[in-house]
Amino acid sequence: MKQIVRQVCGIDVAQDELVVALGRMYDDLSREVYAYKAVKNNTKGFELLLKWVKKLTADSIDVHYVMEATGVYHEKLAYCLYLNAPSLSIVLPNKISNYLRTLDVKTITDKTASEGITLFGLERDLDSWAPPDPVYKQMRQLVRERDQIVQARTVAKNQLHAEQAEMFPHKSTIARLKKHIVLLDQQVVEVVSEVNELVKSNEKIAAAVELLASIPGVGLLTAATVLAETNGFDLINNKRQLASYAGLDVKEKQSGTSVKGKPKISKRGNKYLRKAMHMPALAAIRHDERFKGVFARLVAKHGIKMKAAVAVQRKLLELMYTLFKKQEKYDKDYLQSQNQVADAGAEIKK
Repeated sequence: MKQIVRQVCGIDVAQDELVVALGRMYDDLSREVYAYKAVKNNTKGFELLLKWVKKLTADSIDVHYVMEATGVYHEKLAYCLYLNAPSLSIVLPNKISNYLRTLDVKTITDKTASEGITLFGLERDLDSWAPPDPVYKQMRQLVRERDQIVQARTVAKNQLHAEQAEMFPHKSTIARLKKHIVLLDQQVVEVVSEVNELVKSNEKIAAAVELLASIPGVGLLTAATVLAETNGFDLINNKRQLASYAGLDVKEKQSGTSVKGKPKISKRGNKYLRKAMHMPALAAIRHDERFKGVFARLVAKHGIKMKAAVAVQRKLLELMYTLFKKQEKYDKDYLQSQNQVADAGAEIKK
């Protein structure tokens, strides 16, 4: 008789609902997904989920829960499972989507997605998840709030410009819009001040921000946003994964010689990361020889400045990850020193 060696509960998370699948692996490495359920994405639904899993699984083997990192909708469930389940893994969405492409699944539904997550958990040895430093969560709330306020201010300024351009502008409307813009300006200052105080209150975060801000074009807000949106790069294992998480990975469509689409970024990742890298990349292109050279080389290659700027965004983000992992500050003369070492080595060989 076959023995169960692994049990996994795969969870597809949506805003209001959790679609769950149970799977098991036997000692002959065969796999089986044998039960499905949908529950509400709330505290009552979490309780039902835990009871259902306990009822349908073997007590002798721990159940490993696996879910995607889906914005903020998975967070309450993650904390609940961390406290009440033996083990939990949270996987980046691109990993699951890439795995699903390897399966013989023609239609992706919530049910097939949960089944794919379960099979992924059965096949892979995944790292267990632990709650990130609460500072990252607070910082993410603040930088996203600032982004929303800035967007609202842009809308208000556009409305003011349109009203002032009218043939017969309405004076009270203009006054209200100006007052609204002043209020939004004050709120931006307040939020940035809170971010600054939050960073200063934690030595580890302050040191990380200082490292990242050593890169040309990267300031407090950019560094704080990158750290907040990645939980201090907690779920990131390599640069390619980071680019995919940010949606800065290149997507190509090519089939034989007849179908060939233009390569473009996927934009399937974290939009806040992509947005945070836009202005720093432009600043780095203007003020740093390294990124200026990358930009010039890419423009010379294909002639598209925006495409080259996006490539610099990706390189800048990857550099931030590298510096964070190595705990080193940016060295603007790094390439020059490396070239000098190579030249010296060449001279010695002669």
